[in-house]
Amino acid sequence: MTDDTLLSPDDDVLVQEDRLWQANGWTARVIKNEEDEGWAVAMIKDGEPEPALVGPWTMGRDKKNPKPLDVNAFNTLVKTANEVLRRHEQQLHAQLHKSVRVNTEGAAYITVNLDITPDEDEPYATLTAFDPYGEEQAQVRVAPNFKLSVASATAWIDGGYRRP
Repeated sequence: MTDDTLLSPDDDVLVQEDRLWQANGWTARVIKNEEDEGWAVAMIKDGEPEPALVGPWTMGRDKKNPKPLDVNAFNTLVKTANEVLRRHEQQLHAQLHKSVRVNTEGAAYITVNLDITPDEDEPYATLTAFDPYGEEQAQVRVAPNFKLSVASATAWIDGGYRRP
């Protein structure tokens, strides 16, 4: 995350209220926690239907109402929400892109990648082999539930890169 996502005095601020702040593409909304007597804060990125982050919020001095939002709290919430989104993207990438290395005769290795395309109507995956220099050796389309492992990659290579 870069510092330009943090709120500074020169930024255009849409709303600055005790329970609602909007700035820099984010909305922080303090809400009643329905599960207990406390409060929560929801961080919603502009254009997204669901919050990126919902977490507990501090009670105010009167022990009934929430602590008001301020610029420091908002900036911290933006940093945290961006980190949550970044981790979610990394997790999704890890689920959709897998890679193994297979040692072949002559001490060379082949890298085999599995890239899943999660299309709603027709999901599929692509199996691609690369030599040690990054040159593509073969590519085939496989089922999205194909299990990539050293054994399955070796079998594919040994089978002349025919569709598994």
